[in-house]
Amino acid sequence: MKAQFKYSFKAGLSIRIYAFAAIMLMNLAFIIPGALGLLPIAAQITAVSLSGTAIAVMFAFNIVGDVSITRRMFVAPGAYLYALTPEPRRNTLFSSVITMFVIDFVTMAATIISVVVLSFGLANRFTELNFWEMMLSNVSIFPYFVSQFLLIVGFYLFLVMVILFCTSVRKSVLYNKPAGGFLAVVLAFGIFYLSTVLSLLLAPFGIVSRFGFFFSVSLGTIGVFMYALLLILQAAALFVLTSKLLERKLNI
Repeated sequence: MKAQFKYSFKAGLSIRIYAFAAIMLMNLAFIIPGALGLLPIAAQITAVSLSGTAIAVMFAFNIVGDVSITRRMFVAPGAYLYALTPEPRRNTLFSSVITMFVIDFVTMAATIISVVVLSFGLANRFTELNFWEMMLSNVSIFPYFVSQFLLIVGFYLFLVMVILFCTSVRKSVLYNKPAGGFLAVVLAFGIFYLSTVLSLLLAPFGIVSRFGFFFSVSLGTIGVFMYALLLILQAAALFVLTSKLLERKLNI
């Protein structure tokens, strides 16, 4: 199991480590002088713009890195070693999913926090208010941020598991079937639609709205917690199904 984490991190980190290092060095080159009051306003504006652009760059590299981990599971030659690993498929799948989550979360959190720090530093130049003191003193916003964080985690895990589940279906059940790729895409849309229907379970926590064949629920903080939990449960169900499919004969 430890070796699986090692190989997953190696496959996913090697592609984005240089981009992440370059972005963090650039951000630190602005953050440290800015904290010391050495940057003029023009430089701070430039820093915020470049750091904001770096988020999109890091996001793109994360997608490439996650594709690399996914290819290791389903595409030769890496998939041969992955399939021959003397570990239950749930363990190898777990290591791949957690690797993607950890690397994506750390890299995106670091780049986003850098933008926030630079933005607050710039905002403090134009007002007497200290945005850091305002944020830290307002305790009531912390439950909101925690709920939003859990919601992001839930959406991320659900999206990753939908992709892995549909890919495993394409490589097993739908292999050599006419329009197998199209059917896998239809399956993905079907899962997302089912997820919107399941959100009706949250009706006691919010207001239900209907948009054609789709539904949405407007939620408060407690409702967002419950929605995040529902997404995580759906991701867990897809994880179990995907691990079962990986035990079958995959065509790689």
